[in-house]
Amino acid sequence: MTHAKTEDTPLLRQFFAVKAKYPDTVLLYRVGDFYETYGDDALLASKVLGILLTRRSNGEKGDIPMAGFPHHAIDVYLPKLVRAGYKAAVCDQLEDPALAGRKLVKRGVTEIVTPGIAFSDQLLDCRENNYLAGLTFEKDRCGAAFLDVSTGEFRIAQGSLDYIGTLLSSLAPKELILQRGYEKGVKERFGNFYVTSLDEWAFVYEAAVEKLCRQLEVSSLKGFAVDTLPLGVCSAGALLVYLEQTQHAGLRNICSLGRIDEGKFVWMDKFTFRNLEIFHPASGGSDGVALIDVLDRCASPLGSRLLRSWLAMPSLDLAELRDRFDCVGFLKDNEDTLAGLRDAL
Repeated sequence: MTHAKTEDTPLLRQFFAVKAKYPDTVLLYRVGDFYETYGDDALLASKVLGILLTRRSNGEKGDIPMAGFPHHAIDVYLPKLVRAGYKAAVCDQLEDPALAGRKLVKRGVTEIVTPGIAFSDQLLDCRENNYLAGLTFEKDRCGAAFLDVSTGEFRIAQGSLDYIGTLLSSLAPKELILQRGYEKGVKERFGNFYVTSLDEWAFVYEAAVEKLCRQLEVSSLKGFAVDTLPLGVCSAGALLVYLEQTQHAGLRNICSLGRIDEGKFVWMDKFTFRNLEIFHPASGGSDGVALIDVLDRCASPLGSRLLRSWLAMPSLDLAELRDRFDCVGFLKDNEDTLAGLRDAL
């Protein structure tokens, strides 16, 4: 005697098909006026978001865990999920359910949000950069790329492992993109970061140059003076691969590429940052005051980000420092001009 194979309901069959394409995300699945999660995603969402865990029928297979929230609350729950260190894929209804009739509504992923790829004001602190970083290793050297997709800032560097570790401490990226197999070594060397791994083909130099030229709309990278930073170029190319995989390819605000030169800045390790309380109180709690909290009286988010950059990477250029001091002195002595500038900003 043979038994009929039990199948998922059409809705959940569709869900599992989408989930199979994005296995490392929490899939927020639009059903009517709600975003729903199922199975392990539901267990996680219920715990992280503090929402009710219930169940949905899956036909002959029995019930499956389910947790959801109203669609209009996505700007509340999505940031909470990403800040907790999870990727989220938003799967929306791609047609009007009323027009679908008795057919299953067509659905597809419209956005993937990760700790390093975010655009929403609810997800971002507009007064600091939200860096996505890529790393490429070759023996005792490493190339790094830092990209803030919300502002378009894109810079690369290359050097010793100690130098790259200091860069990571200074710029504090929210997510690292690595060659698969380097996860353990990076954690041991650089500490805990949210890590996403890509296959080695994503870090190939020739492909990286091609992708960067296409993104920056140039015929070569000569004008960006990055020819001495091949590992940094590989890392930058890997970031563009990751943007493609998360459906963010071709962002128009990514239109330039800069380099970070080791000899132009004072570099501090993570222990120095902590002991000097530059960005966070040494206690690690919320009751202390860091240096940035005292200094940041900027009238715009752009100014705050620039100030943070100056504190994270103090310049060694004496002429540049004198120019800054002269500007500060001028504004201090001309309060009416200062007030006018602040009002304009």
